[in-house]
This record gives sequence, C-alpha cells and structure tokens, in this order.
Amino acid sequence: MSSTNQFENRFETHLDDDLALLTETLEEVLKSSGDPADQKYIELKMKAEKALEEVKNRVSQASDSYYYRAKQVAYQADDYVHEKPWQGIGIGAAAGLFVGLLLARR
Repeated sequence: MSSTNQFENRFETHLDDDLALLTETLEEVLKSSGDPADQKYIELKMKAEKALEEVKNRVSQASDSYYYRAKQVAYQADDYVHEKPWQGIGIGAAAGLFVGLLLARR
C-alpha cells in the first residue's frame, strides 16, 4: 500500500509543479505584455485570469477525484487479500509469471 501512496504523492507533486509553472508563465505574460490602458488588453487579461482560475479548480477537483478512486481501489484490494489470502497469493504469482514470460520474450 505504500507504493500506492508514493505514486499518488508523485502524481500530485508533478501535477502541482506543472500547474504552478503554467500559472507563473501566464502571469508573467499578462504582466509584461500589452498597454495597461488599452481596453482590449484589460478584457483579454481578465479573460485569461478567469480561465486560469477555472483550470486550477478543475485540476484540483480531478486530482481529488482520482486520489479518492485510487485510495478506494487500494482499500478494496487490501480487503480482498485479507479475506482470501491464498487467492491473493495465487493472483500475485500468476501476474508475476505473466510479466516474467513477457520480459523473457524480449
């Protein structure tokens, strides 16, 4: 289960880093371009800021949703293995055998 948590943490970190980079880049572009007195520039800037905020919210909601689903799947797998340990061992062995055969073919 710790590998699931590590994956979730890495995924969130990469997503957060990408979003932060996008935010910084867009903010730099908005600050450095255009004449602040130009009405078209003001409208474009407001539209870009609104779009950025919407993207932040959607990404946050999506990452929360994926995190919740991954956590539920991990708990279900954990419960299954606790209820039926020998079947869990068999499934793990079969998966290992299958992966081993695929790697051996290369």
